[in-house]
Amino acid sequence: MYMSWRAAQLRNAVVSVTCGGVTLVILLIAPLGLAAVLINTLLVAFSVYSVGNLADRVVARVFLPPQQSSSGIQATYRAQNQTLRR
Repeated sequence: MYMSWRAAQLRNAVVSVTCGGVTLVILLIAPLGLAAVLINTLLVAFSVYSVGNLADRVVARVFLPPQQSSSGIQATYRAQNQTLRR
């Protein structure tokens, strides 16, 4: 399955907001200060987003052939542009 970079970013954002929301609900039940709840929720959302991006990069590096990885596409694009400019 091919997923564009923008779609992967959107998916990671939705997952991180969802995990952050679940964390917020759980922490609001616990007897903690509001600042601790908000900071913890933001940290969970940021970490889920970061791990999702890292996982996408690892999967792309491991499972996609070299010519289909993002760096391969950029190198091919650069080579084509240099050929057209000559």
